[in-house]
Amino acid sequence: MDRHRSLAFHGGAVAVLFLLQFVLPPYHHTNFTSIMVLATYGIGYNILIGYTGLLSLGHAMFFAAGLYAAGLTVHYFGIDPVSAFLLGALAALVFATAVGLLALRTIGVSFMIVTMMFAQACFLLILYFNEVTRGDEGIVLSEAARQVGSLSLTNPTVRYNLALALFAGVLVLCLVLIRSRVGRVLIAIRENEDRVKMLGYHTFRYKLLAMALSGLLSGAAGASYALMFGYVGATFASIEYSIFALLWVLLGGAGTVLGPIVGALLMFYLVEWTGEVTQSYRIVVGAALVLLTLFFPKGILGTLREKRLRWLP
Repeated sequence: MDRHRSLAFHGGAVAVLFLLQFVLPPYHHTNFTSIMVLATYGIGYNILIGYTGLLSLGHAMFFAAGLYAAGLTVHYFGIDPVSAFLLGALAALVFATAVGLLALRTIGVSFMIVTMMFAQACFLLILYFNEVTRGDEGIVLSEAARQVGSLSLTNPTVRYNLALALFAGVLVLCLVLIRSRVGRVLIAIRENEDRVKMLGYHTFRYKLLAMALSGLLSGAAGASYALMFGYVGATFASIEYSIFALLWVLLGGAGTVLGPIVGALLMFYLVEWTGEVTQSYRIVVGAALVLLTLFFPKGILGTLREKRLRWLP
């Protein structure tokens, strides 16, 4: 029964997102496309922090790895968008695995600091190789480079549905993962790693798998963002985008599958609306986040799961 409720809930969420494209005005249509791609990045991050209990402050480096691998190859080498997307996801997977092999030798606060240092080094490298990356100015991809057969990624409808397909696919992957044996081991590591070790599990391998999968999904989101919106810039590699992912997950509910999109949607429009009212929007956003944390200490969906929806994964 709980599984049927869960499938209906998540299927309903995807169906709502699909139907929204027919009623949203152009501006919000584009916003929702962006939110779905960023929520995919958030789901990748949620696998690490929400289900494995590993707090990273450098996850933007994986998003940026996919973004730059896809964007630069399209811009400089004329690779088709499909191949560029796959290359971006692969680059992030390899990078996340390499970082994980080193960073996972630390725990707790040390892990958080090490990931932040790796991310900052990547950000500075992007700025250092300004002639190639164009640093903060970034690179704008041409419309011709964003053509997939007869489909153009500059078309809002094509973009929206591709973003929805990416988000829905990652959502299903996450649902399958958390119900699998591997997912249950990751959750057990989050709750008590020492006890998992006593049961004979090699926790380092499972954490490395979580890191690699998290990087893969984040990189896929980064590659999609570059190709769909035609822009590659150093801002996406900054610590700000690591903090954004953390906020999306915590606000929506860490360890809930739909938490990242709830958090991303809330944060996006909270910043948007307050920015129209005042230049000091960060203060208003900060106050709103504090209030949300007080009333929803485990995030919106996390608190709802604790109080009412116990079947929510």
